[in-house]
Amino acid sequence: MTMNMEDMIIASVDDHVIEPPTMFDQHLPKELRKLAPQYVTDELGNASWYWEHEDKRTFAVGLNAVVGRPKEEYGMEPMNIDQMRKGVWDAEAHIDDMNAMGQMTALMFPTFAGFDGGWFWDAKDKNNCKRVMSAYNDWHIDEWCGPYKGRYFRGAILPLWDMEAAIDEARRVIKKGVETFFFPANPAARNRLPSVHDEYFEPLWKLCDEYAIPLSCHIGTGAAPEANSDQSPISAWITSMPIAIATDAADLLHLNALQRYPNLKIALSEGGIGWVPYMLERADFTHKHHGPWVRMDFGGKLPSEVFREHFLTCFIDDRFGCDNYEAVGEDIISYECDYPHSDCTWPFVPEDLWDNVKDMPTHVIDKVTHQNAYRFYNMDPVAEFGRANCTVGALRAKAIHVDVGAVSLGGKDAREHGEDGRAITSGQVAKTFVPRTAGEVNESRRKRKGLV
Repeated sequence: MTMNMEDMIIASVDDHVIEPPTMFDQHLPKELRKLAPQYVTDELGNASWYWEHEDKRTFAVGLNAVVGRPKEEYGMEPMNIDQMRKGVWDAEAHIDDMNAMGQMTALMFPTFAGFDGGWFWDAKDKNNCKRVMSAYNDWHIDEWCGPYKGRYFRGAILPLWDMEAAIDEARRVIKKGVETFFFPANPAARNRLPSVHDEYFEPLWKLCDEYAIPLSCHIGTGAAPEANSDQSPISAWITSMPIAIATDAADLLHLNALQRYPNLKIALSEGGIGWVPYMLERADFTHKHHGPWVRMDFGGKLPSEVFREHFLTCFIDDRFGCDNYEAVGEDIISYECDYPHSDCTWPFVPEDLWDNVKDMPTHVIDKVTHQNAYRFYNMDPVAEFGRANCTVGALRAKAIHVDVGAVSLGGKDAREHGEDGRAITSGQVAKTFVPRTAGEVNESRRKRKGLV
């Protein structure tokens, strides 16, 4: 059949939730809530998650949650949820936003907890931390995802510093229907955990294989996509950011457990696809040329074959990768929206995605827009609800009441630290991720009057 844009079914394997202040209210007993992180806002409007019990705080509460703003404001860091679109932190409003962009299903990575849950790992009170992490998972699975069947891939964070506890929590959330575990692309980065090549992770590999639960590894949870210097234009960092996961991907490809566990699967979240053919070509060359001395065993297969058996890649906008889908592997490409971050093209997701895939055969379009993702995460809402109810056209028809116009909102603006006409630098953007002082607030107000 001939496919039109409105006929697509869109599943995103990388979106992000901004956790609401009430997230622990229904998932911890009242007497234990005081031992959990709290969403707090100071007198200047700086919001943070503060964990008094651990004397631990994160100010990057929004992580550039700028969906729905004019593009001129994409670099602004929201100071609190009042400066974000409601769909960013409200579950019902998020479904409206998904309908407005014609997206059927989303995988929502954590934010204040870290994309892999790593913010929790250095807690001193380990027993309380495990309890808090379980409450986090219950909120995500039961409260955020639960009421909206077929609209979310349910994920969970694990107390990975304690493998016995991690396996216990993994088994608990598997019973709740979890479809993936959020896992670091390189656990050993920044000396947080053992290497993936350490036998420490063997119980987790075995469990993932037994229950066919894939690991979702987001960029930045391994090799840090850092700017070359504070003076480097921020656009240089944005350009190279997705490719940062290539180093982690090469290391994960050499994981010996892949030879022993056929159902051990790994998603390279927000990594792009255009670089994949070269990495696979290089991996095959290395295996053939250096094999006699490096002694790496891929089970009689080429590294590229192993990669296509165990990995899922994804793209937001990657015309080169889509034009060369055969070199990547049509069965391992999926779409990602990245809502509500600044790379997200909401509400024009279908229009942009269509520009990437329209020249593919219809069966390949279906694979990269949703089928590969549903197979990888072991769910199929299309089979349950019918294709006609899952398409871009059908979902957008439910969202005619949703205002998708760009709205100017407040936040910490990197342009306030720059000079008129000059490129915004990485150092200037970094200043937006620290709390404001009263003097900075007043200076911001004066400068913004000049920007209007």
